[in-house]
Amino acid sequence: MASEQAEMLVIAVPAAVLGAASFGLASAMQQRATKRVPTTTAMDPRLFWTLVRQPTWVLGVGTVAVGFSLQVVALAFGPLVLVQPLLVTGVLFGTVFSAMLARRPLDGQILLGATACVVGLSAFLTLSRPTGTGGEMVNLAGMMPLAIGLSVIIVGCMVVAVGSRFSGSAHVTALAIATGVLYGMTAGLLKVVTGELRTGGLASVLTHPSLYIICLLGPMGFLLSQNTFQQGVLIAPALAIISIVDPLVSFAIGVLWLGEEVTTTVPVLAGEAMAAAVVIAGIVLLARRGTQIRHQLEFAIGSGAGARSNVRWG
Repeated sequence: MASEQAEMLVIAVPAAVLGAASFGLASAMQQRATKRVPTTTAMDPRLFWTLVRQPTWVLGVGTVAVGFSLQVVALAFGPLVLVQPLLVTGVLFGTVFSAMLARRPLDGQILLGATACVVGLSAFLTLSRPTGTGGEMVNLAGMMPLAIGLSVIIVGCMVVAVGSRFSGSAHVTALAIATGVLYGMTAGLLKVVTGELRTGGLASVLTHPSLYIICLLGPMGFLLSQNTFQQGVLIAPALAIISIVDPLVSFAIGVLWLGEEVTTTVPVLAGEAMAAAVVIAGIVLLARRGTQIRHQLEFAIGSGAGARSNVRWG
């Protein structure tokens, strides 16, 4: 037990934090690149063809690979419900890096909202005091309800994302939620793959179906994330939604599919309720400020200052 805790502190935690920084930087670079190419509909793979000609986007993809590698290391040595909260800090890294790349000062309300989301969600997940590293599907009979529920959420989000009756903000929110669900499912299955790698080696991984499901869900989530960044005005609100939904889905998979145990005492549940309230407050602040900035941008475009505004807020 002591050696497992040492692995979590020495290997899993630093790897997860560095992975979050890599993901945050990559998101900022990709969001900046998506603003320079024509807008496409959701899940249109032609977006990749236009983005691959953007050096910033290509470099961002390389940064994603670094972050993904660090996530694999973190998941190999720590439980899913511990690693994912640490990865949530990517929303703060992304907010800071986005401002730095755009050479503009950080918006105080956006930074405060992002911080509230990170602190609240991290507290919510870590209060559960996860035990066990998981890595094996221990509840096959209980997989279908969660799988069906997540599939319904993705389909519903895609209906909103492509529906003409919905506003631009609704499109971005739906895309971000769907992205978060796909990322969370990918992380959960990645935990299974890393478990197979540690116990059975590469041969066991290559014969496990989780690897090939990841190869399907991962690219889908990545494409939706690019759609989200392209249609959003600021990176922080969309990235916050992705960063919240992703670990919550991973949390559910860790508990319901992988048998990771959590604490459910009354004090813990009360603390989680308070943490959830902080997350909700952060989301409200981000949504309100994001709407204000969207209106400012629309007004600037109407006044003939669209090009300058796109550089400032993109």
